Formats: sequence, structure tokens, C-alpha cells
Amino acid sequence: MEIADRITQQGDRVTLSLTSWGRLGEAMADFDGHNVFVAGGIPGERVVAEVVKVHRKYVSAKVVEVLEASADRVEPPCPYYGECTGCQWQHLAYSAQLKTKREKVADALQRVGDLVDPPVSDVDPSPDQYGYRNHARFTINRDGALGFVNRETRQFVRIDKCLLMHEGVNSLLKELQDHCGETTQLSIRAGKYSGDFLVQPYMVHPDIGVTTGQKRYTESVDGKDFLVSSPSFFQVNVDQAVAAANVVRDRLQLGPEDVLLDAYTGVGTFAILLAPYVKRVIAVEESSAAVADARQNASELRNVDFVLGRSEDVLRTLPDTPDVVVLDPPRSGCQPRALESLVQMAPSRVAYVSCDAETLARDLKILCAGGYRLDEVAPLDMFPQTHHVECVALLFLGESSIEPASPSLTLASASPRRRELMGILGLEFTISPSDLSEEPISGESPIEMVRRLSTEKAQAVAADMESGLVIGADSTVVFEGQPVGKPVDDDDARRMLRQLSGTTHHVSTGITVVDAASGKTLSDVLTSQITLREISEQEIEASIASGVPKDKAGAYAVQDTELRPASNWEGCYNNIVGLPICRLLEMLQELGYQLSEGWTVPSEVACGEDCPTIGGNRGESTP
Repeated sequence: MEIADRITQQGDRVTLSLTSWGRLGEAMADFDGHNVFVAGGIPGERVVAEVVKVHRKYVSAKVVEVLEASADRVEPPCPYYGECTGCQWQHLAYSAQLKTKREKVADALQRVGDLVDPPVSDVDPSPDQYGYRNHARFTINRDGALGFVNRETRQFVRIDKCLLMHEGVNSLLKELQDHCGETTQLSIRAGKYSGDFLVQPYMVHPDIGVTTGQKRYTESVDGKDFLVSSPSFFQVNVDQAVAAANVVRDRLQLGPEDVLLDAYTGVGTFAILLAPYVKRVIAVEESSAAVADARQNASELRNVDFVLGRSEDVLRTLPDTPDVVVLDPPRSGCQPRALESLVQMAPSRVAYVSCDAETLARDLKILCAGGYRLDEVAPLDMFPQTHHVECVALLFLGESSIEPASPSLTLASASPRRRELMGILGLEFTISPSDLSEEPISGESPIEMVRRLSTEKAQAVAADMESGLVIGADSTVVFEGQPVGKPVDDDDARRMLRQLSGTTHHVSTGITVVDAASGKTLSDVLTSQITLREISEQEIEASIASGVPKDKAGAYAVQDTELRPASNWEGCYNNIVGLPICRLLEMLQELGYQLSEGWTVPSEVACGEDCPTIGGNRGESTP
């Protein structure tokens, strides 16, 4: 391999020391007076790179040999990596991808938005690092093969399986491969949770064994079915779309009296996911196909109105000011007229959702100059293995009131187990039990039930308070997908213990904290798995005689030192007891509660290493 001392043409090979990240996910180096963008490199590495293309102002290259490797380098699993250019970071460890994405967002906000020390949170990781994409558009060559085109060389790369795609997309790709010569582009959409799919356009090849030419398909999002027509935009990563909606809901403190404007609504994803938490939603979209989809998707909701039109036009004509505005524009960002109208309208809270940090920074600069305070930028990894990152920027009009350093705590529960756990923590609190009914609602899942009940309990107590944080909780045993409540009598307790004896099932606890002063509500559900040992009839009768089962979901207590029912568990132990204190502490601190310096979770209630929310404030012992 000949190493050149100058860059003159495609194919030259040079030794480079990589210094930083480029805008499109390549590593950068300076060589021979050129800015060289090196695909497959990592800043800090020394590599041999081959020139792919010499541009007028810069050079594109790719790594062909790593001389000094970064500790963050991993082996890319995809055989097409580096050739199709759809992914940029398969060679970069996932933890490093998340760290780098946060740094890129912060850099754009400072460099483009003139924001000093921007409040950028850690990147929320995707549940799936591969197999998350629910759709793709493939190029087709003259032989009918499906693939992608290299961004730099424009060479066609045949793809038989894309690791970023959900298995439904890859299954369709396998069926269609080599049979689509009558067109040049083909779109495949496959519902990750619905099993439905769409292939456009219609294909006539006799060897194609699947239906093609569908006008629409259905995807399930957070348990809700969304109809998506062929021309309509839909997020490629369903799980992270839900996470983005949850960020908006929680961080902007949505409440039952709020009117929410959803600009650039598409098929209504944000509008529909957030509608249960507000009084009314006005959703604006310029695509008639998307609005038709959105109206059908929201057909069971009575508080969502869809407006067909350009957001920049509709914002100028709204008769009333909404309380909250969600902006989710295309990658190019908002039109200036839209931002001007928003500033004049002056809603109290704004969420700006963006997949491009630089256009986000540009538009945030305008909003901040117009009287808004940037409270947080929450990045979400919607696109693992690529340099792209989704952000939710949260803005408030003017300066918010200062919360007390350590608000008072109230436990909205009479449970002696929860009272005991709170007491062990050493936190000062009062008890004000809620008297709400704990009856389930027909069709409600166990997780939905405990979240609702914990929220209703906390909000009911908070309604009678002027300030302070109110803690609500509700737990249920879940067996074969159904909630197992508290026994109504001794015979019911016997039935429950016999049913659960020797089984592996789950315990789900809803935990909610309400700031009584602002109404801000944080809610979550934790689920732990527990296996009970075989419990004899004699032991069941002894337990019933002790009175322990009376107020316990499933008629047992994991901490019962006489029965000792559990043979094993996975997840948060305290969650099984009835109060996931690890998650509770996170929520309290998010709402302004300050733990004393050096405080740690007492060892007698510290969670084990398998607790899903374990943090730094814990003891070293396990229960």
C-alpha cells in the first residue's frame, strides 16, 4: 500500500491523525491544506485513509487501516457497513454514540444559537440499537435488485438485509429482492407492533408472494392504532416517539385545563398521545392525506380538532392563545413567520421537537430573543448507529418562579409498608391517606391501573394543599396478564395463595409525585418479577391466621419473615414491597427536593444491582 504525501485524486492513501467530528458523522483531519472528512474514523485515532472524492473545498475519505485505535472502537456487525453509507457509527460503541450526540447538540446550540452553557440533558438511549426502523425507501437497479446508493460515490449497493430495519421490513425485502425491475424506487413500511405493512408502488412480478400497492397501513403506538397513508410522515422509531411525547407531557406540566396547539402534527402522533392530559388540542397540518389519517386516528377522542393548513399561516389567525405549543417541523425547521407569530401569541410553554440540532439552534435563538427561557434540551436517540439525534427543547415564557429548596413531603397512603420505607430513608414527611376507590376500569391494563390510581391519590391530596410534594403509590400483583387485587375475605386469600404458589409472576407499582404549588406531576410504573416457592396448605392456613394477607395484593407480603414466600425475584425489591424508593428519590429531586450533602440510601433498603433505576445515592448492601 503506497502512502501519498499529497492528495491529488481519488484512490490516494494518506496517514491521518483524526481530531474532531464532522457535521455528518465523519471524523475530521487536516492534511495537505485540505479538510479531510473520514468515514469510519474516531477522533483521537491515527489511521490510513483512502480518498473517495476530492471536492472543491474539502476531501472525502474512508478508513482502510487503523494504526492507533480508540478505546471506543467496536467491530461493525453489518457486512455492508462503509459501502451503503446509511449508517455512520456502527464502529463506535453505543455509550460513545450517546455521549457524542449530546456534545454535538450542545455545540450547535452554542455555535449557531449563541446560547451560553445550554441546558442539554444526557441522551435518552433507544430500547433497540438495531432493528428499530419501521420503514425504508430502497433504490432499485436495472436488474430489479433493491439496495441503497453510496452518498459519495453514487454507486448502487445491493442490500439483502439491513440491520437497522425491523424484521418485518427485512422479511418483505427478502420477498421483493430481484423482482422489482419495473420501478426505480420502492417504499416498505412494516408495523413494529401491529404486524401490518405497506409496499409502494404496486408490483406485477409473478414471483412476488406478498400484497403490494397498499394505500395505507396501521402501526400501534403506546397501545393505540395509527393509520398511516403512503405519503404521510411517520416516525421510524416508535418507542422513541412515545418517549418524546412523555418528555413533553412531564416537562411542560400538562394539566386538565390546558389548551395545546400541535403544529406540524402529521398523522396526529403528539396530538393523540397528549390529548388525555389536556382540555383541548388544536392540531395543524398542511398535508391533506395526513389530516385524513389523523382524523381517523383520533376518532374516539372528543377534544382534538384538526386544521388543514400551513402552520405559519394558521398561527397568525388563531383567535385565542393556547397554553402550550408543540412544534415538530421538518428537518429544515420552522418558517420565520411561524416563529414571529408564536412570539406575538406568547403561549406560556413551548416544546420544539427537532431532528437537526443546527436548525433547532437557529430557531431557539429567535424564540429566546422573543422572551422565552430555554429550560432544557432533552435529546433522544431516535436513530442509533447514525449521527442523527432527536431533540425536545422546552421553553417557558419569561422567568419561572423559584421553587423552595426543600418542599415538604406528604405520603398519600396509609400503607404501613410504605410508611416504614419512608421512615427508614430518614426523610421528614406527613401522612394524609386518600380515600379514593381502587376499583379497576373495564379494559384497563394492570400498568394503566396502578399509574392512574397512584396519580389520582396524589392529586386528590394535593388539591387541598398550597405547597409541598405529595407522593401517591399503588401496587398490584399481575398473574397471567391480569391484576390480582387484595382478598375480600379468608376464602379469597386461600384461593389467591393457592393460585400463586410455585408461580413466577409480576408486581407493578405506580408511583406519582405532585407539586401542589405548580400542579406539575411526575408519574411512572415499575414492574418486578417474583417467583413464589411451593406453599403448603398448612402454611397458607397459618398465614391467614396471622392476618398478614388481609390488605396485601395477592394475599402475601414478600417481606413476611414467617411465611418467607419468595424463592427469587428480579428487578427492584422495594417495588415488590410497595414503594420503589430509588425511582421516588429521582422524582423528588427532579421536583426540587434537595437531599442533604453526603446522604445515601440506608443499606437496609438499598436496591440490588438488578434494580432498573438504581443511581449513585445508594448503600452497598442488598436486601
